[in-house]
Amino acid sequence: MSIQWFPGHMAKARNEIIEKIKVVDIVYVLLDARIPYSSSNPMINEILTNKKKLYILTKLDMADHSVTKEWENYFRSQNIPCLVVDSISGINVKKIEILSREVLKEKIERDLSKGMKMRPIRAMIVGIPNVGKSTLINRLVNKKVTNVGNKPGVTKAQQWIRINQNIELLDTPGVLWPKFEDETVGIHLALTGAIKDEVLKKEELVFYLLKYLRKNYPNNLLDKYQIDIKESNEEFDCIEYVTEFVKKYHIKNDDYDRCYDIILNDFKNGRIGKISLDRV
Repeated sequence: MSIQWFPGHMAKARNEIIEKIKVVDIVYVLLDARIPYSSSNPMINEILTNKKKLYILTKLDMADHSVTKEWENYFRSQNIPCLVVDSISGINVKKIEILSREVLKEKIERDLSKGMKMRPIRAMIVGIPNVGKSTLINRLVNKKVTNVGNKPGVTKAQQWIRINQNIELLDTPGVLWPKFEDETVGIHLALTGAIKDEVLKKEELVFYLLKYLRKNYPNNLLDKYQIDIKESNEEFDCIEYVTEFVKKYHIKNDDYDRCYDIILNDFKNGRIGKISLDRV
């Protein structure tokens, strides 16, 4: 099953990226550290084929650090410039400028050899909705210059931001691609808030998440909700689990939708622990 999700403003944002790509030196491609594969936009990758890029994995504070390390090693093995940052605490954020100069070393040296005066690096920042662009920019500037929200569609238009005397940054709205052929990618994007929950059934999202947590992070799941059900035929029974959840937390009128909302919000806000959904 393919999932279609492409609001009109995203088509506009894509066209604006194509238009402005010619005036920037480097593109910061932001990926969610929890889903580096699922948050990599193939449409944007195609647009940026011949452009210098620095891949920045955001939301380090919410991802499984051991899995994130594996992703770092993967990118480096492919000779892809990569940096993992935590925009909340500021971990590695200052390294962005240093790595940018490394990526652009040949261009900088070529310009200097021609007697050209050093100018600020012009960078463009791109990524899917809710990947953390605004939070990172605010950390880079050390003040709030863009709006932040844990939902898609907060940034509506492109804007130039002066980071410091060395970097000028073009912020862009989050962009997705028109159709997700891989259903798992769509589920991962919905679970992390890149697309609205309504695109997929909440029950489907929660059942996928519960099975994944039971298999990969059983202690996180048990510690958070204190519900332990026996597995029948070696298969985790999601229906039994949410039934026990409704009973344990005294959810009125056996409102399973309320149960789904609690679990989804707990995951999105990191209350189940540091979880990575994409594996190398």
